[in-house]
Amino acid sequence: MHTPSGAVRIGVLVPLTRPGWTEAGRHLLAGLDLAAREVNDAGGIGGRPLDLVVRDTAADPVKAAAAVDELAGLGVAALAGEYHSVVARAVAARADALGLPFLCSSAVLDTLTDQPTRWVARIAPAQSHGWRIYADFLLGAGHGRIAVAAEPSVYWSSGTRVLRDHLVPRGGSVTELDLRALSPAAVCDQLAGGHATALLLLAGHPEPAVPLVRAVRRDARLSGIMIGAPAGQPEFPSWATSLGGDGAAIPFLRYLPGRPGPLGARVETALRERLSAAPSFVAFEGYDTVAVLAEMLRSHGVDRVGIAEGWRRVEVEGTRGPIRFSREPGIGVWQWAWAPVQVVDRDPADPGRLRILRAG
Repeated sequence: MHTPSGAVRIGVLVPLTRPGWTEAGRHLLAGLDLAAREVNDAGGIGGRPLDLVVRDTAADPVKAAAAVDELAGLGVAALAGEYHSVVARAVAARADALGLPFLCSSAVLDTLTDQPTRWVARIAPAQSHGWRIYADFLLGAGHGRIAVAAEPSVYWSSGTRVLRDHLVPRGGSVTELDLRALSPAAVCDQLAGGHATALLLLAGHPEPAVPLVRAVRRDARLSGIMIGAPAGQPEFPSWATSLGGDGAAIPFLRYLPGRPGPLGARVETALRERLSAAPSFVAFEGYDTVAVLAEMLRSHGVDRVGIAEGWRRVEVEGTRGPIRFSREPGIGVWQWAWAPVQVVDRDPADPGRLRILRAG
């Protein structure tokens, strides 16, 4: 990749190939790139162009950590991006060890780092924050008895723990169904023999989430079961393409305001043109990431220590509201507390349209 002379480099980490969630990676990169182009159109960083040096993580923590080492050697001022929480943890650990600022765009796992660090900040809300709002939605909708169909992952197990810790003291229950051991048909049998009124998909898209949704929708015994997907799998257009009407009325989390401000509306139009589709919240997270880093580079220069010291002072008008960072209990990184949170679903009458069910 050709780098402009005198450019300020930011290392970008995104999942662009399988088994990474490539659709999320494409949306994230679209937002990052749009913001960088706008920074350069406005004169760059003190007259120097901003250059994004992109590396594909493919949802592989080892590959991502190696990319951090490579990017550090190339002299990037900071790192940005990543969608998958397990990968972001590896990036954060390596960035902390190297003294390289990292602004995480989309990964929500609370424990992004094992110990508090000054080098890492995050745009996305912590999982515990968003998933508690989702748990309150479930209770408000009359769903206290929950089954979770989960794949093995620190992210999914963390989400299950958040749900259990929030629901059980309020009279709810959480039953775990292991997707390593159960086929979609077997999951349906378990649901038919149990007392859960909602099934949450703590699983990847398209496999195994799509066949599981189809199986539940076609099982007459489960007509009263609500399906939910707190991690946001139905956010992306491919969900509706894969499932059509079967993918509607499945509530999920997304991190957007109910009504965009002028900046959000302008960026939405530009992203829609780039993606040839409605931009997901992940694209806005990408845009906001570069907007923050550009302001920090203008204010604190390209010195890595100076950038890390700047988390506490930076304030930027993002696409979803004013962004500033703080130290939150139980979270070891600098955190925007909080991005707006919604519970939404796809309208059964028009799966291309999203309905806001709850905001928090």
